[in-house]
Amino acid sequence: MYLKSLELSGFKSFAKKSNLEFNAPVTAVVGPNGSGKSNVAEAFRFVLGEQSMKSMRGKRTEDLIFNGGDSMSRGNRASVKLVFDNSPKAGGKRLLNIDFDEVAIERVIHRDSLSEYFVNGSAVRLRDIVELLAGAHIGSSGHHMISQGEADRILNANIRERREMIEDALGLKIYQYKREESERKLERTRENMEKVESLRKEIAPHLKFLKKQVEKVEKTIALREELAKLYKEYLKKESRYLSDTEAAIEAESKGPKADLDRLEKELASAKQVLEASTHKDAKSGELIELESKLKQAREARDELVRSVGRMEGELSSLEKMLVREKSAASTEAAIVEYSKVKDLLAKVDVLLDEADFMGAVSKIRAMVKGFLDSNKNARAESRAADIEKELAQIRLQKTEAEGESKEREAALADLSAAYIALQKDIEKEKDSSRDAEKAMFRIMADQNQVRGTLGILRVREDKLRLEKEDFKRELEEGAILIGRDAYLYETDTTEYPAEDRHMQEARRKDIEKIKIRLEDNGGLSAGDVMKEFKDTSERDEFLAREILDLEKSAESLDTLIKDLEDKLDTLFSEGIEKINKQFKIFFSLMFGGGEASLSVVEEKKRKRGPSAEELAEMGIETGLGEDGNVPEEEETELGVGIEVNLPRKKVKSLEMLSGGERALTSIALLFAISQVNPPPFIILDETDAALDEANSKKYGDMVENLSKHSQLIVITHNRETMSRAGVLYGVTMGKEGFSKLLSIAFNEALVVAK
Repeated sequence: MYLKSLELSGFKSFAKKSNLEFNAPVTAVVGPNGSGKSNVAEAFRFVLGEQSMKSMRGKRTEDLIFNGGDSMSRGNRASVKLVFDNSPKAGGKRLLNIDFDEVAIERVIHRDSLSEYFVNGSAVRLRDIVELLAGAHIGSSGHHMISQGEADRILNANIRERREMIEDALGLKIYQYKREESERKLERTRENMEKVESLRKEIAPHLKFLKKQVEKVEKTIALREELAKLYKEYLKKESRYLSDTEAAIEAESKGPKADLDRLEKELASAKQVLEASTHKDAKSGELIELESKLKQAREARDELVRSVGRMEGELSSLEKMLVREKSAASTEAAIVEYSKVKDLLAKVDVLLDEADFMGAVSKIRAMVKGFLDSNKNARAESRAADIEKELAQIRLQKTEAEGESKEREAALADLSAAYIALQKDIEKEKDSSRDAEKAMFRIMADQNQVRGTLGILRVREDKLRLEKEDFKRELEEGAILIGRDAYLYETDTTEYPAEDRHMQEARRKDIEKIKIRLEDNGGLSAGDVMKEFKDTSERDEFLAREILDLEKSAESLDTLIKDLEDKLDTLFSEGIEKINKQFKIFFSLMFGGGEASLSVVEEKKRKRGPSAEELAEMGIETGLGEDGNVPEEEETELGVGIEVNLPRKKVKSLEMLSGGERALTSIALLFAISQVNPPPFIILDETDAALDEANSKKYGDMVENLSKHSQLIVITHNRETMSRAGVLYGVTMGKEGFSKLLSIAFNEALVVAK
């Protein structure tokens, strides 16, 4: 026996604490109408977690609390405690899946509708109670809680309700609970999949944008590596070329410079001799003055030539820079700082949150257009404009210098003509007194020749100076583009073979092309872009794994649900077969013959779909039926039908049974169900009320037989039923207005029953 006791306190008519001990296979509860004996059955429902107030004959929670009487005020709480013997039985199995030999389940309610549940004094949830009892096929209703109305309910129920009642009786509720729980989990899983998919869709555009930025960064890194390699060779070779050229010019300049110094000294000596000569005349003075003017004119002319040369070098360098900047400015790609792009995206996100979606799209389009117009190649265009201004200024200065140079060339030409004329006059004179002047002419001629050589060398020096400036500027740009590694060219120990100068020029052009491509890629912050791309990619990969896990979980749940449905179908079919065997026996016993059976039946029901108007609103076109409406879908519903064949009567339909026959049929069916999957206990609440004396004997025999498999608590008026009880509890209600319990031992109960 599993039931030990039931304790009621303040529950309905039981104002004071009342205790029922269940020491016999059959315990009967008797009493006059209105004494409160059916409240015992409802106490079972209550403590086992029943939530329907209607099934406990109440409307509100406080209807279950003692409402007061003549000698007792109303209570503020009601409690029912049911104690189970949970000690291990055959095979070491416990009734309830909890490691206690005795389990007390208690439910307490208060007038403020607060409901509490306890297991062995520890507060628990209703769900915990339901799960604990479900493992033992115990619930707040079902085949183990049978009242007079419920006995007939199985006959009056439709095929679906009847199936549910039988599934519950067969102990399939635990599988149904697992299936429903799995279906809820599957629904939550699919909702989570939709959420995760939505999150992936949200970050997909940003990830795509970041991927393009990363590709740019990677191209930039590759270009910088290529540039570093080119720079290493270019700077090393250029440095060596400049050093070698400088050394060569210096070596070539030593002789002419020494000659010029010597000639300067000779000329100075010759001038001193001439000035001190007694033969000095006007032509001698003119020669000395002319030589001084020629020297000054040449120096002024040479200074202007060098200045113009420097300007030409600067112009050449600036023109190269201008070509590069214009090339960058003419590209399609906008060169915008990454931080500005992030700010734009943040503003777009804010606009997307606006309720007016179309308005937000219009604003975003205008914002992006303005952003591109204001940022497209701004830096390259600005630099190109600055270079053009500088070019214009240097060209103007060069034009002025060239004009002044022409004037000085003309003045020098005049002085040279005067010099030549004077030279001819002096050479005509054969007088030896003119030897000093002739010596000066010779020295000055030699000077002109040496100056010509030095002039060529100065042109090379000027060109070398411009090349050095270009090299310095290139080195600075290289340091900006590839970092301090640009300065390490001096440590390069590679032995490069000699080559034509045009090879270095081609290398320089390749470097310029890479610079332009780097400019096209813009000033991206590689660290920030790579970090954000990594974070976003990891987030996307995590979400992808989440979706994969959720898909696997959904597949697993689908499989589990199918397995549970298959198991339910199998167990249900097997259960129906077993019930039918017992049903035939009990039916034949109750009616003295005849046959009865259960069968699984299908019933087609029309499932109403949306109306044509509703479908039109959703933009869905569909054909209409002959009646002009959208055709309704059909769905098949499985249920349980009952077939009876009474002895000596042509009655085969439930509707044709009399009240007594219906009662006997329902009792036979309920007892058959109980025999197939015997519950630990059964509550029978006046199920024998409609039986006559002859049938009461059969009912009593069935009760006695049933008690061999399940513990019975019988609420009855029937003497025959009372006689089968081991313990009899009498419920009375006096003038005080609350129920009281009296107990009678078996032999006393037998006397009373007779």
